[in-house]
Amino acid sequence: MPIRKLEPKSVWNNFYSLTQIPRPSGHTQKVAKFLVQFGKNLGLESFQDECGNVIIRKPATPGMEDRKGIVLQAHMDMVPQKNNDKKHDFTKDPIETRIVHQEDGDWVYASGTTLGADDGLGVAAAMSVLESKTLKHGPIEALFTVDEETRMVGAKALKPGVLKGDILLNLDSETEGELYVGCAGGLDANVTFKYKEAPMPKGYKAFQVIVTGLRGGHSGMEINEGRGNANKVMARVLIPMVRHFKGKLVSFNGGNMRNAIPREAEAVIALPAEYENSATKLVGATLATVKAELAAIDPNVSITIAPTKATKVIAGTTGLKLLRALYACPNGVDRMSLEIKDLVETSNNLAIVKTEKGTITVNTLLRGSTDSLKEDLAEAVRCTFELAGAKVFFDGNYSGWSPNMKSPILKTMKQQYKKLFGKEPAVMAIHAGLECGILAGAYPQWDMISCGPTLKSPHSPDERAFIPSVAKWWTFIQAVIEDAPKK
Repeated sequence: MPIRKLEPKSVWNNFYSLTQIPRPSGHTQKVAKFLVQFGKNLGLESFQDECGNVIIRKPATPGMEDRKGIVLQAHMDMVPQKNNDKKHDFTKDPIETRIVHQEDGDWVYASGTTLGADDGLGVAAAMSVLESKTLKHGPIEALFTVDEETRMVGAKALKPGVLKGDILLNLDSETEGELYVGCAGGLDANVTFKYKEAPMPKGYKAFQVIVTGLRGGHSGMEINEGRGNANKVMARVLIPMVRHFKGKLVSFNGGNMRNAIPREAEAVIALPAEYENSATKLVGATLATVKAELAAIDPNVSITIAPTKATKVIAGTTGLKLLRALYACPNGVDRMSLEIKDLVETSNNLAIVKTEKGTITVNTLLRGSTDSLKEDLAEAVRCTFELAGAKVFFDGNYSGWSPNMKSPILKTMKQQYKKLFGKEPAVMAIHAGLECGILAGAYPQWDMISCGPTLKSPHSPDERAFIPSVAKWWTFIQAVIEDAPKK
């Protein structure tokens, strides 16, 4: 059954339309044009701001003019991740969706790629509100931001005074029945090693080492699960080869998105020919160890080694220094919150390692609910790489979103959820980064809540949306909008 036949049809039809438009971060021009035209076709004021964010306004229905204005906010871009054997160009190809029946219910997946339900379902729900002819509502504005997944570009560029609403409903969280009132801030670490090349030593052979089969995932939502990091696994394999087998690093490439736990890494190392069997045994032994350690979360991890071709190596000790720093770099959960049960306080994702034309770059994404603790972890990352002789700088800093437990819209949403479903929603903070904290800088008067349907494994090809949760969430959103507080 195609997803367009799922209920609620308006939301799934809109989501289907989005799956047909390539929209990875950095390539949102087509989807932005589509959304502006969507609004204009409804006769609504629709435009893009200077950064490319799309804003659509819908006047209040008769008799609802005295309600506070609601801004429905979601981001247009998606994380482009695919399985190694999947041929897919995220800048050109549509997302192929499929419905999978599982023991816990029915889910929508993509075929070998990320689904883009993060945050395509948020965009689709806002579109459904805009096109609804039966929903009673006060003034509505839809804000579709660009490049949230890469440093929250659109949220940071939004200017004060453009939007007129009083309440922000962020549609970008990922568990139905949970209302989010706070989130972590973020900081990007950027590391560079300069290197020179030397000829392949006599008697050496080149070998390609590949780490695959890890689940990856969202570096905020799933960082607490202990999922394997391909860059860390690769460093673990290569260090002994350099130390004990006189290895010379040729290249190291792993990960491609800061906010995705890296699933795959590839490196080339040169070894004296007599160590070929020893290196093969080492890879096998390391794989057995890693498999045992990750059996409960990443049982399909694979490490392979095979001869390849190379004529040059990284000169001197730079390769070893890189591997030492990668091995030592903080990764995963650093500290749990002392105030909120089960909330990660600080973490670091050793996301990207890239070797290219005399420069090795390493990129990590640090998250933290408290700025001082986030900055303390950043200093640990800085010291690790500076000790190895690298240059380190930070950018993309944004603060977290502090909870307001006295929020009027929170009270309304809790009441409506209990009325609809017979139980209280969970009120939570999240370790992932939401745009709310940044948007509050331009619109400090906004009363903000984040909610969404149930998604699993966003930022990986295992991303999936729980079909029954979308209907519940859509019913809830409509009820909240109809019960918006008066001005």
